[in-house]
Order: sequence, then C-alpha cells, then structure tokens
Amino acid sequence: MKRSLKILHWIPRILCILAILFISMFALDSFDPKYTLWQQIQAFVIHLIPTYILIILLIIAWKWELIGGLLLIILALGFSPSIYIHNYHMNHSAGMSLLTILSITFPFILTGGLFVLSYFLKKKNPEITTTQENT
Repeated sequence: MKRSLKILHWIPRILCILAILFISMFALDSFDPKYTLWQQIQAFVIHLIPTYILIILLIIAWKWELIGGLLLIILALGFSPSIYIHNYHMNHSAGMSLLTILSITFPFILTGGLFVLSYFLKKKNPEITTTQENT
C-alpha cells in the first residue's frame, strides 16, 4: 500500500509536467522569419502565457492536491468549448476538433483527477502520509 501511494503521489506530478511541456510546444509557432528577432521573442513569451498559468496550477496542486486537482479539472473543462469552436472554425471537422480537445485537455483532466485521488487516499491513510513525507 505504501509503494502504491508513493507511485500515485508522483504520477500526477510527472504527467502534469509532460502535459505542460506538450502545451509549451505550441508556442514554437511564434517563430517566423518574416518578423524581427525581437518580435519573435515577444510573440514567444506571449504564446507561453498558458504555460505560465499551468505551472502556477501545478505548484498549487503540488502543495494542496485537492485544490490544485480541482482547478486543473475546472480549467480543462472550462476551455474545452472554446478550443472546440476555434478548431472547428479552422478545419470544419467535428472529429478533428474532438481529437484536438482530447489531446489538449484530457491530460489535465486526468492529472487533476489523480491529484484528487491521491489527496483522498492520503487522507484515508494518514500514517502512510507522514512516513512518506519523512522519506
């Protein structure tokens, strides 16, 4: 039981970091040779705003699993309609737009759910949580 809780402690954190890196890759489209270097850097920093927000949410979830997990789920579900509409207007395909939603928001829904699950399992077994924090 202790080992499974330790694994459940780290999986959402690692998964969230990987999902944030995936989202950050979309900022690379800001580099375009027709713009100056300064304009490209400004666009890159602006395109990374979602990454900054997600990093803040990860920090919150790292410290307070329940609150951070719920915030990740709410954020992912809240942005799903706008992501769908934006992609549907770009490609006019419902299937492609749903696939885009799954690839962008599902990792954060899963991560948020794992943070919440980890919180409740640690609350159920407080003796394991205190020994885990000491190791």
